[in-house]
Amino acid sequence: MKAIWNAQIIAESDDTIVIEGNHYSPPESINREFFKESAKQTTCAWKGLASYYHIEVDGNTNNDAAWHYSEPKEAAKEIKGHVAFWKGVIVTS
Repeated sequence: MKAIWNAQIIAESDDTIVIEGNHYSPPESINREFFKESAKQTTCAWKGLASYYHIEVDGNTNNDAAWHYSEPKEAAKEIKGHVAFWKGVIVTS
């Protein structure tokens, strides 16, 4: 699986976890230079507190385009630290 935004591969892994149609990439698979912490957080009833990243590529920013669970609830423990994408990020195999 590759996550692409603004013609740049921002994550690549053969070991994603798919939950609710979203590919969660292992933390070591993301290219950290493109990820900036966001203040946004949301709560999922069964996964817990999600934190977000802005994605920055070639001077362009996609706000809150990736999220992760640093301390997920027990039901979602397998995605701890994994990153998922939306807002125009293309996820392809």
